[in-house]
Amino acid sequence: MNHKTKIKARRSFIFTPGLKPEMFPKALKSGTDMVCIELEDGIAPQDKEIARNLAMKLFQQKQENDGVERILRINCLREKFGIEDVKAILSAKNPPPALMIPKVKTSEEVNLLDDLLNEKGHNCRLHIIIETNEGLENAFKIANCSKRIDALFFGGVDMSAELRCENKWEPLLYARSRIVHAASSAGIDAIDVPYLDLEDPEGMKKEAIKAKELGFSGKGSIHPKQIPILNEVFTPTNETIERAKKITETFEAANTGLVIIDGKLIEKPVLREMYRILTIANKIKN
Repeated sequence: MNHKTKIKARRSFIFTPGLKPEMFPKALKSGTDMVCIELEDGIAPQDKEIARNLAMKLFQQKQENDGVERILRINCLREKFGIEDVKAILSAKNPPPALMIPKVKTSEEVNLLDDLLNEKGHNCRLHIIIETNEGLENAFKIANCSKRIDALFFGGVDMSAELRCENKWEPLLYARSRIVHAASSAGIDAIDVPYLDLEDPEGMKKEAIKAKELGFSGKGSIHPKQIPILNEVFTPTNETIERAKKITETFEAANTGLVIIDGKLIEKPVLREMYRILTIANKIKN
């Protein structure tokens, strides 16, 4: 496996509504690592078609190489609007570079979309939201079912509603842990749910730190003012960056499955995380 493949800085993301394409450039300049155009929950049923058409037009334009990952969140694949979204993507000359798929319950849903994209020759990457009890139960299969998948996103709001628990850290800790473990098994990123209280930046920072310690690569935002805090939390320290350089350089020189650095045995599975750290370091340097 090439540990450098698919690795990007994914410390933060923000949604921008498909109905308001004029907000897309502003979101791209907000400092976030990922911008997701919204076609799902944030769009009323009567506006779905208009939002879809406006969003697809944005991807027909040449995109700047600015290091921001561009994603389109479509509707659930088990619903009419999701099927119509997929049809529009398959017929597009320049499809979105990445798709966010909500409410995924089984790997079969992802496999079907993967097959359709392959048939059309589209190279869209996939980001999967785990936000249902059935999806949580199948998280490991879902994470490993397609080579297109780059990240699992935790949909905490829908998950808490389905589990009939409070949308707080402790009641959702088990769900978060399963998503991190599933993402890790596939060598992909896990992204935590946005913090919904805009007037509590300290609370958001504390939750982001917990998410990082649990194994998440980043966390969502609902407003641009949250992004600098998230980027700060999920940006590795200089000491961590230097250690990652040392480990990757030692492994590349040794060409073996394990090395000893500073008296400690280090095995090859840590390489993906080391390369992710260096990816973030290169981004903040440029």
